[in-house]
Order: sequence, then C-alpha cells, then structure tokens
Amino acid sequence: MSTLWKKFLKNGKVEECPVYDMHAHMGSYCRIYFPYGDFDPVITKNRLDRAGIKLLIFCSHASLFSPDIGNKSNIDVVRKLPDRLRAYCGLNPNYPEIIEKDVSEFEKYKDVFVGFKLLASYHRLPITHPNYAPAWQYADKHGLLVLLHTWGGDQFNGPEQIRIVAEKYPGAKILMGHSCHGEWDKAVQLMKDFPNVYAELCAVVDDRGGLEKFIEGYGSAKIVFGTDWPWFNHHYYIGAVLDSGISDQDAHNIFHLNAEKLLAPFIS
Repeated sequence: MSTLWKKFLKNGKVEECPVYDMHAHMGSYCRIYFPYGDFDPVITKNRLDRAGIKLLIFCSHASLFSPDIGNKSNIDVVRKLPDRLRAYCGLNPNYPEIIEKDVSEFEKYKDVFVGFKLLASYHRLPITHPNYAPAWQYADKHGLLVLLHTWGGDQFNGPEQIRIVAEKYPGAKILMGHSCHGEWDKAVQLMKDFPNVYAELCAVVDDRGGLEKFIEGYGSAKIVFGTDWPWFNHHYYIGAVLDSGISDQDAHNIFHLNAEKLLAPFIS
C-alpha cells in the first residue's frame, strides 16, 4: 500500500497531494436528485475541503441544457467562490448564434473560464460539426482546454471524431472526458499520436484495468483527474485511483501536477 493511500485512508485527504477535479458540474438536473448539487459557497467549500480538492473546474447543467440561462450560471458561481472554482464555457451546437456570442465575449471572463465544454452525444451533433467551429478556432488560437464527453463507439464524439479535431486544432488542449470509455487502447493511441490530447478519469475507474492500461501504454504525464461531481463522489474516485496500485509519483501527476501545467496560463 502506497504512502498516499495510507494517509488518505486515515484522514480522508492528503495535504501534500492536492486534487484538481477537471470534470465537474453544478446545479440541478431534471432526471436525477442531487443531495448537494446546488451551489452554496459555504457548503460547497466545506465539501471540497473534506476531500482535499484545491480547485474544481465545472460546467453548470444550465449552461448545457438551458440556453435561456446559458453561461451566466457559470459566471455567477465562480465569482462567488473564485479561489476554489473555475468553469468551462458550455456550448450547445443547436444554438450556433449563442456559441458565436459566447466566443466573442470570452475575453471578458478570463477570471472565470479556462476553455469550453462540449456534450455532443446529448446534443446530437458531432464535435466535428461546423456549428462548433468558432469555439474550436478560438481554443486553437489561445491554447484553451476543451473538455469532451467521449465514449467508445459513439458517432458524435468517439475516437474517430477526436482524431479529426485533434489534427485540425493542434493548439487546443483536448481532455477526453471518460477517455473513450471501453475503448482504452484507442484512447492510448490518441495520446501517443497527438500532443494535445489528454485522458480524463471520470468513469474510467468503474472498470478495473483502464487506468493501468493508460499508464502502461503511455505513462501518467497526460492523465487528469475528474469525477463528474455531483454525479459521483470525490472520496470514491480518489480512493479508486489510489487503490489501483499506481506509484505515488503517478498519483501526484494525475491529481495535481498535470492539471497545474495545463491551468498555468489561466490561474495566477
């Protein structure tokens, strides 16, 4: 059992290994009850403190599913807890005029956003669709993060679609949310083929061997931690990573060192 694992079991967090959650959400969602999904600055901060989460990067459900509210929901939340939160600008390709507006105003919210969040399989347009082009071009030019919802065999954001956008927009830092779930070998190959493609661990640890395959196939230098919080529990995900048998150095890379490098241009 690793040193980090022992300390986590004893204390519920590890002070010398802060955690950056690079894949989270905020707010209620119509199809499920979240006991702590709604934002409250005190309650949210306490929950992050309990698990040793230094920074949570989220995209509100409203910004993805309620175009009348849009990214205002992200902006308002981050500015109420700016030392612990940053957001992705949520995009819905079915409203291209809103995408153009959000991209044109992105510079105004440098204290809020680190990039874009795409949810193509829910919105039913592939990540290669022209409606996304303004955001991809902006992310490519400015080196922004783009968090995808990737899944093996998905026609909207599977490995084949990732390959197209990774080659076309080499300046964008593409986080494979869920890491092409189930098609681990293809995710590893994408990391090998494209310097701008990273694995993200949400849902990966529900299948024994996925994380280990990433480290064996590529190493830990392009893996970031994420939970889909509040859909899943921070302690469960942190524990699953530490219990996988990886080295403490790999754990440090995954929990904070890789994220710190990616976020350095955005977090002062």
